[in-house]
Amino acid sequence: MARGILYGIAVSSGISIGKAFFMDRSRQSAAHDIIQPGAAESEVARLDEAAAQVASDLDRARAQVPADLRDHAAIIDSHRMICRDPKLMGDAARRIREQNISAPWALEQAVDAIAQAFRAIDDPYIRERVQDVRAVAERILSRLAGNARELKSTGERMVLLAHDLTPADTIELQVSRIMSFATAEGGKTSHTGILARSLQIPAVVGVSGLEEATADGDLVIIDALRGRILIDPDEHELAEYTELKYQFESYQRSIRRQSTLPAETLDGYRIEVQSNIELLEEVPQVLDSGADGVGLYRTEYAFLARRQPPSEQDLCDEYSQVAALMSPRQVVFRTLDVGADKMLREQVRMEEPNPALGLRAIRFCLRHQDVFRTQLRAILRASVHGNVALLFPMISGIQELRQARHILQEVRQELDAEGIPHAPDMPVGIMVELPSAVLIADALAHEVDFFSIGTNDLIQYSLGIDRGNRHVSYLYQPLHPAIVRSIKLVVDSAHRAGISVSVCGEVASDPFCLPILMGMQIDSISIAPQAVPGIKHIIRKTNMEECKTLTRDVLNATTVSTINRMVKETIYNRFPEELTFFSSMLDTDD
Repeated sequence: MARGILYGIAVSSGISIGKAFFMDRSRQSAAHDIIQPGAAESEVARLDEAAAQVASDLDRARAQVPADLRDHAAIIDSHRMICRDPKLMGDAARRIREQNISAPWALEQAVDAIAQAFRAIDDPYIRERVQDVRAVAERILSRLAGNARELKSTGERMVLLAHDLTPADTIELQVSRIMSFATAEGGKTSHTGILARSLQIPAVVGVSGLEEATADGDLVIIDALRGRILIDPDEHELAEYTELKYQFESYQRSIRRQSTLPAETLDGYRIEVQSNIELLEEVPQVLDSGADGVGLYRTEYAFLARRQPPSEQDLCDEYSQVAALMSPRQVVFRTLDVGADKMLREQVRMEEPNPALGLRAIRFCLRHQDVFRTQLRAILRASVHGNVALLFPMISGIQELRQARHILQEVRQELDAEGIPHAPDMPVGIMVELPSAVLIADALAHEVDFFSIGTNDLIQYSLGIDRGNRHVSYLYQPLHPAIVRSIKLVVDSAHRAGISVSVCGEVASDPFCLPILMGMQIDSISIAPQAVPGIKHIIRKTNMEECKTLTRDVLNATTVSTINRMVKETIYNRFPEELTFFSSMLDTDD
């Protein structure tokens, strides 16, 4: 039996067996010193000099980025920006002057203040950006201590363990020698996870006790299917995991070989399989996955990652690059969906008592039309690539939709008057995620070009539960009869009006729910890029007539337990091999 088993979050599927190399075991501790009166300005200058040196280090790392990792250079750019971020560096300087404390202590306090603010954000992607701030602060603390971070080189391929890991760290250490990652910090959407998925190597993050339980040279098994790390495994465990590794890699090779084939059932029904993303850097992963397009581009990051709103040109550049890289595949840009767990500075000042039911998504955009119009202009300008569609989130009724479309029309006319090119026939759709939209789907379908069903919010609003609330999260049931019938109502309304319908929530990448969606004859699904090959594989092994029969039975059922039993019997009988490897690939973000 292994000397120890640690648990974390699997962020990139696979099995890895090898010797551990622990990077940067000793974290920098900030010196908690009171400085001499009158020494504040020299201490601030010392802090600025350390930050400038780190920026230079990152410049050198960026210049060394291998060609196949160029898309991650933007992450290094974001770390260079943190070196100059006024909220971090300005706050640290203020603390030096006001409290007469050393630069390391002031920097540590400034990072803690940012971490405290981020802790209140529910959105996992935004919340985990605090790890980028911590990573940059670690580098600056090293410089303040007089130690440039010298990373050891090794001639062997290794299992890389670290407290945290940045793309710059990885590149400095030569990615070709890294078999897998495991870190004490991080989550599903950390940059470590994004990088690992891009490199297609196993990774487990957020591992409790990693630094205490492991040492350089330990033989370890990284089980990134179940989120486990085995330290010093015995012969039986080595044999078991060697076989599992072989089976998983054979399965991956098999489904990836076929990932560019159409997602067509055995009896000839075709479904578009697209991807959900929120960063330009994720586009190569979408293309590699075999996805048919981007079914949901979340546009919030450009607004939430800055102190000032992005300019029209900033947004146009981002959207145009995504559209150009994906061309001729379609890209659906969802307009700003902030509120509830994603707050702009204006919303934080509002402090709504119940933001989930407050001024969010399209409601925020209609109230703050300057922000909305800027984004619409940018999306329209990007539409010249010919493959762009626009999606309004959280539409509750006809009047709200018409108001949004009226503003879109005014923006079109402004661009025409200014002689700025744009696509005159860009498709416009809505997210169906409120019970009110479900009940009037027949009327809404005549006002738009397509529907996209946001199942995560639809389930929460329909069942009246917050899945992040541990007291009621057990009620989050995608196969609740009310949810299944709601989706069927929306699909039928869309098809009667002659428009397409997509599903873009977790339900779409859940192999237990997929046959029911197929039985309703949805036109497309949009899921995490890493789930695309597996889902396309399952679709190609599915018979549509069987799905229709299962869906008819499910629609007649009145309890969740009955539906779950019918679905599990079907799935376990049809896809026993796929379910062995599928759990860690599910989209858990939107």
